[in-house]
Amino acid sequence: MSAPSPAVRFVLVTILIDAIGFGIVIPVLPDLVMTVGKVGLAEATRIGGWLALLYALFQFLLGPAIGNLADRFGRRPVLLGALAGYAVDYVLMAFAPTLAWLFVGRALAGVFGGTYGPAQAAIADTTAPADRAKLFGYIGAAFGIGFIAGPAVGGLLGVFGPRAPFYAAAALAAFNLLYGLFFFPETLPPALRRRFDWKRANPLGALISFSAIPGLLPIAAVYFLWQLASLVYPTAWSWFAIVRFGWSSLMIGASLAFVGLTMVIVQVGLTGRIVAAVGERRTAEIGIVGAIIGFALFMLIPQGWMAFPAMAVVALQSVVQPALSAMLSRRVPADRQGELQGFGGSLMSLGAIVAPIAYSPALAWFTSAEAPFRFPGVVFAIAIVAALCALGVLVAVPRAKRHEGAGLEPAPQRGGDPLAGS
Repeated sequence: MSAPSPAVRFVLVTILIDAIGFGIVIPVLPDLVMTVGKVGLAEATRIGGWLALLYALFQFLLGPAIGNLADRFGRRPVLLGALAGYAVDYVLMAFAPTLAWLFVGRALAGVFGGTYGPAQAAIADTTAPADRAKLFGYIGAAFGIGFIAGPAVGGLLGVFGPRAPFYAAAALAAFNLLYGLFFFPETLPPALRRRFDWKRANPLGALISFSAIPGLLPIAAVYFLWQLASLVYPTAWSWFAIVRFGWSSLMIGASLAFVGLTMVIVQVGLTGRIVAAVGERRTAEIGIVGAIIGFALFMLIPQGWMAFPAMAVVALQSVVQPALSAMLSRRVPADRQGELQGFGGSLMSLGAIVAPIAYSPALAWFTSAEAPFRFPGVVFAIAIVAALCALGVLVAVPRAKRHEGAGLEPAPQRGGDPLAGS
């Protein structure tokens, strides 16, 4: 693969800065909620859950609309508009005088958080199908690096007050906007743009629209089930580590940083090579199996130090999403890549909505005095079930020929079938 184009470089920088901005505010959000709402920690935790749910809900509802707008007007105006909205939203959160303003801010963040879909669509516009899984892996790595750096920077800025990291996040988004204005070219030619259709610019409409494409909905189901399984970590890991290993917040942060680092190494160094060797489908299957092994280890290990070797196994799961994204991308024409990635964003957000409902009550019950036996590992048992369902559906998905408009050039031949791995 040749050197990344200016568009690809901008997309990677955007995802990196977006992740840093998102991570910067995590350490201080509880303090900000307590300060603005004048509530205690327990009540702030409940409010924080509602803020997270509102963010995910707006991403779920508006992901397809953002993707359709990117197919109608191009990737550049949609991405740059979202970055401008992000900068304004972070300033709004920093100045928020009441809890109501915080809720408005998180809703707007969900709206403007649709950058992931158009960003991946820009990758699909400029990249051959055979290279997409590798570049989608780079996107995951950029997010991982940002998510490692963001909380650390946010924690340092937090000494200046709970609002300081929001100003920093706004400055990062503004910088990214200026960078894009000068260096991000449009990637979708006018000839490939299509009329905006409200009937398809919502999750249900996108689902109905894509149902006509053979094999796409089963892969979308795998995508959702995989999101549900992998979200066990951001949803339950902090609580699990406390009740299972008695870890401090420092140890929890160190473990998350270690996981992020190992996943970045796999996404950058192995995703493209594994896909080139065995194809996208097999890559996803290998990653899901690795995740299942990791879930089982976390469910059963008795000592906290054992979690770190298990994390090395878990890192293999980071190849799954890039491989699935590439499989989806191959099956739709160039003028629907934005719609597809917006639909994928909705699936991710739906997983973020369902995951707390699946994991948090189960963990609370099996660590309470009313439970018939103590079993913090129940969250990983649930994740295993979701991952096994994803693997079963993926194995059953029929192989399909690449759509004529799905890429810039045909994928390399493997045994006479250009989609041997998808």
